[in-house]
Amino acid sequence: MNRALMAAGLVDRVQVTIFPVITGQTGLAPIFQGAADFDLELIEHTTLDGRIQELVYRPTLHG
Repeated sequence: MNRALMAAGLVDRVQVTIFPVITGQTGLAPIFQGAADFDLELIEHTTLDGRIQELVYRPTLHG
C-alpha cells in the first residue's frame, strides 16, 4: 500500500525515526525494497534525547 501511494504521488511527508544502533548480524530486509526511487527534501528534524532523531521529508519521484 505504501509503495502504491508513493508511486501515485499521494504521499506528501515521510517521517523517519533513527535509533542509532548497528545490526550487522540481526538486521532485516529494507522496508522499501523494490520501491521506485524518490528524492527526499528534509523539511523538519528533531533530536529527542540526544541520540534518537526524527526526520520529516517531502518525497518526489526521482528522475
